[in-house]
Amino acid sequence: MKIYMVGGAVRDALLGLPVADRDWVVVGATPEQLAAQGFLPVGKDFPVFLHPQTREEYALARTERNTARGYRGFAIHAEPDVTLEQDLARRDLTINSIAACASDESAGGTFDADLSALIDPYGGQRDIQAKVLRHVTDAFREDPVRILRLARFAARFADFSVAPETMALMRQMVDDGEVDALVPERVWQELARGLMEKKPSRMFEVLRDCGALQKLLPEVARLWGVPQRADYHPEVDTGVHLMMVLDMAARLEAPLPVRFACLCHDLGKGTTPADVLPRHIGHEVRSAQLLKGVCQRLRVPLDCREIADVVAREHGNIHRSGEISPAATVRLLERCDAFRKPQRFADILLACECDARGRLGLEEKPYPQRPALLGQLAAAQSVPTDQVAAEAMAAGHGGAKIGEWIHQARVEAVRQGWPQPIGA
Repeated sequence: MKIYMVGGAVRDALLGLPVADRDWVVVGATPEQLAAQGFLPVGKDFPVFLHPQTREEYALARTERNTARGYRGFAIHAEPDVTLEQDLARRDLTINSIAACASDESAGGTFDADLSALIDPYGGQRDIQAKVLRHVTDAFREDPVRILRLARFAARFADFSVAPETMALMRQMVDDGEVDALVPERVWQELARGLMEKKPSRMFEVLRDCGALQKLLPEVARLWGVPQRADYHPEVDTGVHLMMVLDMAARLEAPLPVRFACLCHDLGKGTTPADVLPRHIGHEVRSAQLLKGVCQRLRVPLDCREIADVVAREHGNIHRSGEISPAATVRLLERCDAFRKPQRFADILLACECDARGRLGLEEKPYPQRPALLGQLAAAQSVPTDQVAAEAMAAGHGGAKIGEWIHQARVEAVRQGWPQPIGA
């Protein structure tokens, strides 16, 4: 029995990056042998075990064969005769197909990896040095999720290029309909992880280049070629602007719901009627309608859906909030449900800031609407609603009339600056 550290742990160590999770492959062993040494079996579809002390994953070396078109299932062969080279051959990219020999077992029953003793039959070290994302073998095409994984790695390692032959293979997979078989949960999982990388625009550029974006997110794909408003650098179309917005969200370290809202806030511009281009009149309503379809199709989590919906409908009003009256400000806060969910409202404003600063020449420009609206919300929240409600009831009012009194008190609080809005 031989043990090797494999995959992302080896890759990140060679790149000088922190190693978060270590994965191990065991060659020449059976499940019974690992169980006898105290390893805990956890794999449902193939033999994976947890180390009894470290809880790190140890998988038996295996080969895989796709048993149906697209991502439908695999026949797994995990026997002692499977070699390390065969196991590495089934992996997606050469940079993930490097193994390091395990050092001698310590007294505590744990292992370490000897990075001076690497097994690299498919040129992963060469591609790390050349900064290239390249598939290992043509078995790549058996799992269309790998297109999404490669795109996600492009977002993580933004200075890596995609090997021409790998891009050609992905295009062929798309043309052959392999992407059509992806299940929504896997698509969302990879998109969500890619959105959280340091340069998410790269993920969408790769997906667009291979044709997968048109299949998975046609609402996003159609934004390229759609002109921006004349005062928003018309030489940068809506698709390019979207990429800048996503990268601004990464720069501002926005959480996933904010980044998803940034991705979907302008979907309606892709369906703008020709007679209103480039003003995009009514695109907010169209964006919210298209967003609903995207969320249903990909089974997007509720927290992401809710923020994206508000941002799609209200981002234009939030951008113009410095020009509206106190009464209109309170109505905007109410539509955003800011009084019940103030933290969500703060995330909505962050998404709007990403949109505003995701434009040529505006990347470093402050977005005063965000602190101002947070201050105005604080002012409106300072209204003693219980007291106002009691006064309304003492005057003989009830039901909706009480809500009107509270609304008016909040308007007055914003007007008076009670407390002073941030930036006032």
